[in-house]
Amino acid sequence: MSLDNLSRKFNAFAELECHLSSPLYEFLSYQIAKDDELLGICNHCREGQPIPNLLFGSVHFLLMEDSTHPLRDYYSSIVNEPLPIKDSFPPFKDFCLQNEKQLIQLLQTKLVQTNEVRRCAYLYPAFCYMYEQVKKPLALIEIGTSAGVQLAWDHYQYRYHQNDATVGDSSSGVIIDSMIKGGAAPPLHSVPPPVSTRIGFDLHINNEEDFPWLLALIWPEHHERRNLFVSAANYIKSMALDLIEGDGVELLPIKAEEIPSEHTICVFHTHVANQLPQAAKENLQKTIKELGRKRDVFHLYNNMWDRKLHLDSYLNGEEVKRTIGETEGHGKWFEWNIHS
Repeated sequence: MSLDNLSRKFNAFAELECHLSSPLYEFLSYQIAKDDELLGICNHCREGQPIPNLLFGSVHFLLMEDSTHPLRDYYSSIVNEPLPIKDSFPPFKDFCLQNEKQLIQLLQTKLVQTNEVRRCAYLYPAFCYMYEQVKKPLALIEIGTSAGVQLAWDHYQYRYHQNDATVGDSSSGVIIDSMIKGGAAPPLHSVPPPVSTRIGFDLHINNEEDFPWLLALIWPEHHERRNLFVSAANYIKSMALDLIEGDGVELLPIKAEEIPSEHTICVFHTHVANQLPQAAKENLQKTIKELGRKRDVFHLYNNMWDRKLHLDSYLNGEEVKRTIGETEGHGKWFEWNIHS
């Protein structure tokens, strides 16, 4: 990729992703966008990966293992009182150049797989909505499942700021706060819909030994995200998740055949489709449409064609495509667009 294209990616990342969310990454992104040496290192990223996320995750991962480099003093995930951000770029670049070999190895081998736990805040009403349509147990199939924390969305407790509602699993120690924007009220069942199956596909399933990498992908200022991930990751250890390492687009039809017809297939993925090649996206939609000719199927997704939350349904052979909401990247808020 040309350095100009890489530069634009970092500028866009700063403006669209980091602003008001990570002051450190916002500042560093604008600086990296002007630095040809660091942009050159980024050219070692695997094709299809979100380059800024992968670079920052890799640096964070190495830095969490390095107790001596002065860059650590700018990361609130590592020190209690970080130094001023405006001075952070020289040590950031120095750290990258000192650790260039290790950094390149990570860029070539690792995947961005955060699968943010708080995104379950908008998955919950989406699955409630699906259940209202079919009144049958939901068979979950997640593409890009990472460690599988989103497959357990019905085992978490949710607090939504507008109505002080607490819904979901009232006994859960995983408590997710989120804000609902807009005028439409999403369906928030006090008790979660029934789930019959939990299948997750990923090119690399993240087990417990991978958790340091997943924690490194969480932005330094996002302490609550880290705590949520640790809580959810511990929670799912005792759950029966069918996690399969492989290409979910190719394997989907095989696993779908195993699901009884009295259950409704719900294929979902959050912030994953942007990493899929165009042909894979088209193949995924074609595969789901074919399944929908034979049985009831839902497909919930974002970052496929745009940043909005979409729900395609195939019920009794009828295809309906809806844009059901807009979401903040880490699930801090969402807007529900379906009026009852």
